[in-house]
This record gives sequence, C-alpha cells and structure tokens, in this order.
Amino acid sequence: MEFRLPEIGEGVTEAEVVRWLVKEGDHVRRFQPIVEVTTVKVNIEVPSPVEGRIAKILAREGEVVKVGQVIAVIEEVGAPAEVRVTERAEVPVQEVRREEVEVKPERPKREVLASPAVRRLARELGVPLEEVEGTGPGGRITEEDVRRYAESRAAKRLVEAPQATAVTEVEYEEVPIRGVRRAIADHLSKAVRSAAYVTIFDEADVTRLVEVRETLKEEAERMGFRLTYLPFVIRAIVKAVKEYPVMNTTIDEERMVIRYHRRVNVSVAVHTEEGLVVPVLHGADGLSLFEVARRLEDLVERARSRKLSLEEVRGGTIGITNYGAVEGLSGTPIPNYPETAILGTGRIVRAPRVVGDQVVPRYVMPLALTFDHRIVDGEPASRFLRVVIRYLERPELLLL
Repeated sequence: MEFRLPEIGEGVTEAEVVRWLVKEGDHVRRFQPIVEVTTVKVNIEVPSPVEGRIAKILAREGEVVKVGQVIAVIEEVGAPAEVRVTERAEVPVQEVRREEVEVKPERPKREVLASPAVRRLARELGVPLEEVEGTGPGGRITEEDVRRYAESRAAKRLVEAPQATAVTEVEYEEVPIRGVRRAIADHLSKAVRSAAYVTIFDEADVTRLVEVRETLKEEAERMGFRLTYLPFVIRAIVKAVKEYPVMNTTIDEERMVIRYHRRVNVSVAVHTEEGLVVPVLHGADGLSLFEVARRLEDLVERARSRKLSLEEVRGGTIGITNYGAVEGLSGTPIPNYPETAILGTGRIVRAPRVVGDQVVPRYVMPLALTFDHRIVDGEPASRFLRVVIRYLERPELLLL
C-alpha cells in the first residue's frame, strides 16, 4: 500500500521529514511509529496504519512533503500481490528536424487573484503576478506560487550566466536550514513581510513585586512548583486586555478581518537546544496566579523536551518573551503571527529613581511592547502598556 503523509492538524498542509524510525525491509506492526516529522515547531511521530514490511522509502530526511503525498510503500501482511515502485522506462526518441518560426501571439489579459500579502511579496521579489499560474482555489495565486516563480527565474539566470574561469577556495561551511530552525525562519519571514510592527519601550518599578514574590515563593515550592516573575506579568496582561481588548486580537489577511478573542491565550517564547518554541497557555484569563505558574512550568518543561502536542502551539492571541531569563535587558520582539502584540520583559535591575523629592534605589523591570500598527494605533498601545505597568507596581491586585 502507498503510505501517505496523513492530516496532522487543521490548516497544516506540509511537514518536514526529520528522521525515519525504520529502514527498508523492516517489519512493522500496526500503529508502530515509523517516521518523525516536524511542523509548526512540533515533532510528531507518524504510525503505520497496517502491519507489513517497508518496501520502499520515498521521502528523504530533511525533505518537505505535502499532506497526502506518498512517502513510503508498505507491503501488507497477507496482501495478494507485492506492491512495487516502478521506475520510468526510457523510450528511444527519434530526432525530428523542425524549423523554428518566431510567433508573437498577444497574451490575453486575465484577472489576477491574489491577497494583499501575496501582492506585497510579489513586489518585494519583483515577480509579475500576471505571469504566475495560481494553484489556489479558483486559480488564486499563493505565496508558494510566487516563490516558485522567483526561484525558477533565478535558476534560469544562473544557468545562462557566464561561468567564472578562476576558482578560489571557499572558507566557510554550509549547514542546511532544517527542523525547528526552518519553521522559525518561515514563520518570522511571513510575519515581517505582512505586518507593520512598531515597538514602544517603558519600565516598571517592581520593588513591591519583588517583595510579594519573595513572600509567596516558599508557599509555591511547598505546592510543588517554582514561582517566577513571568506569571505576574501574564496576570498583568490579562488585566490590561480587559481594558484594551484590541491587543488580544489576530488578523485574517485573506478575508481582511480582525478577530477579537474572548479568551486570553498567551504565547510564551521558550528557548530550547533546537531553537525557539512557542507553546500557548490557553485560557490564562480564567487562571489564578498559582495556576498560571504551575501550568507555565509544565509547558516550558515539555517544550524543552519536545513533548508538546500540536494544539499546544496553536491558538495564541497575545505573546510574551522574557529576556531576563538570559540576563538580557531589552529588545524588539516579533509577535507570533497572526497575533497582534507581544510584550518583552528584561532582567530586573536595581537602579536610582526619584520617589517624591528623594533619589532612592528601586528594582526596575524594562518592558518592550511590539504591536501591529495596521490593527492598533500608538495611543491605545501605549495606554495598554501603562495599565500593565500599573498592575506590576501594585502586585496585590494580581492576586485577586
């Protein structure tokens, strides 16, 4: 039987083959995992639907395959006939002499069906959309169509270019972009091409927050989890979203609509050995401070051990990233597209600040809020950040 890449999640159209767990000739049981693929920064082991023998592996490790594409052939146990992969036979072709006649037919004009994001990509790559064949529904041109056209044109120019006569030694090593790094590259490239991101900076006096966390930390440890500063920030985001719901939105570019989400699902940037992974803390608006801390710790641990499910990296509505975890002070974070906003938090530093008429040492947390200016204007974004700061500076309100 032909073993095809099955559907592995809503909206997922392709995956990269990370590694085969079997080799040709191996006997496999039904539901035995035989190949590991990665998509949306999650590794998934795909099982065999039947018992049998691996007759042929058709997809190489590192190859990106479409859902429904044949990636292996399995010879079923008790099958009436052996399944073979036949190679195309070479047929001799008689050379035919023909006379070339230059013909310049007029190209009929046709309507170009493409979304704003696709048109923007075409402009960046210098691709004339009227020359691109669309493979989407109703002939709609997709981003993949534009890239394919650009790559074929670049390859043609490379072939036609004169070859250099001198050969110099190349002093570098090329490493294929694969796995999580490829997913990150594809996702961030789409984000910066599509959105109009702006970052604003501020800081919060978290002297009182440091004291409150120190008081609650031992109780949390007795309950079996660590209490970091991140749950406080997430609770502050949840509170601020109630006042500025436009920050808890995503965009559908194909339909040009903004989705206002009823629940607050926080995308949390987590560094792993293989690259950045972004698990989602679903329903953060319905969790207490301790519940946020407990679930966040579990998500981070499973993200680093690559044990997240596909649903746990999807459905985010607003993001957060913590530079302080790696001693970073600030940065310009990129939202997890199609989310509208992400808040970056830096390491807490002790610095002199004016309180009343005196200069006193205070604990300060740097903050950076990046948002999509197509959806949010600067004023509501700044006011949203001030609300977050207000709650961080009065942490008792986050316990309610």
